[in-house]
Amino acid sequence: CTGCSHDCRYCYAKSMAIRFKQVTASQWPLERIRQKDVKMPHKKYDGQVMFPSSHDITPNNLDSCLTVLKNLLVAGNRVLVVSKPHLECIKAICERFEAFKEQILFRFTIGACDDRILSYWEPNAPAYDERKASLIHAYESGFQTSVSVEPMLDAPNIDTLVSELMSYVTNAIWIGKMNHLGRLEKDADPVMQRAIEKIRSEQNDSAIKTIYDRHRENSKIKWKKGIKRVVGIPLAKENGMDM
Repeated sequence: CTGCSHDCRYCYAKSMAIRFKQVTASQWPLERIRQKDVKMPHKKYDGQVMFPSSHDITPNNLDSCLTVLKNLLVAGNRVLVVSKPHLECIKAICERFEAFKEQILFRFTIGACDDRILSYWEPNAPAYDERKASLIHAYESGFQTSVSVEPMLDAPNIDTLVSELMSYVTNAIWIGKMNHLGRLEKDADPVMQRAIEKIRSEQNDSAIKTIYDRHRENSKIKWKKGIKRVVGIPLAKENGMDM
């Protein structure tokens, strides 16, 4: 799919698509299915396959995503399903691929539990309660589950978020800073500039070290590169090894 209806303000795929003139900013939220890619057969790949990687799974593209997932799973792949989840989409995936649950690991992006924050940075993505309900549904359906708190959008309330979600996570909660703030500042209006400054102040090195110290003994908490660099954890030697 080219484009994503969630239209997240920090989206790197969106910025790259606009930079290389594949779409305009106004075209990005209008999802366009690439039928050739949907029908493409897949072999068994080494390691774990992340899907999707440049858009999300939404009600608009669900049928196409189910086709791609089927092709990946039937080939024997282990698939990391990454999404800011719509409950109807997660229910459909769980129902359709019940027989493949050992090959699927869900990773739901939940950067905050405050809908005011989510609705600014991720304007058309589901609200917190729907994302949490999606996590619970996948967990109770017997699938492997994880959460991505990257970007972390509300660092002062990270403990509340972790506490509310941890019981429904079988794998890990990944915590990471918001990257590329300088890129976002280039075209920022005053409202976004204030939002960027808030993120920056909440994710300075001292704040990150404090968060790390509070959760470092929890084996289900994992740290992304930006935090590892701050607290001195060695980075993975190969891409994808942290997954």
